[in-house]
Amino acid sequence: MKKISFEFLLGLAIWGAILVLRRNGIFIPFVNNHLTDLMTIPMYAYLIEYMMNQVLGFHWKPDLKFVLTSAVYLSFLFEVICPLLSNRFTGDIFDVLAYFAGGMGYYSYHKFIKRNRQYS
Repeated sequence: MKKISFEFLLGLAIWGAILVLRRNGIFIPFVNNHLTDLMTIPMYAYLIEYMMNQVLGFHWKPDLKFVLTSAVYLSFLFEVICPLLSNRFTGDIFDVLAYFAGGMGYYSYHKFIKRNRQYS
């Protein structure tokens, strides 16, 4: 079985550090407000890719359509539906932008940078 990528483990470590900071009452505006949203689509896409390929045995890569629909889905879920159901959630256009920016960063990294490294 393929080992889990460094980028994914780094994302988990960052998320864990943010949770520890929040529980200890330490609030860093950009980190608490938007960094986790920026990381959501890359973590989500990597986890699904890993499960599809390593657990289920497929050969699948997230394409642009998957990344964009994931950003739309998660934006709708966390920025529209969840705020209607709970006061713990707030709808924020900057979070939506962070989902799309993270998704496009992930897609671009894997499409152009990581692929070019393999051929070098």
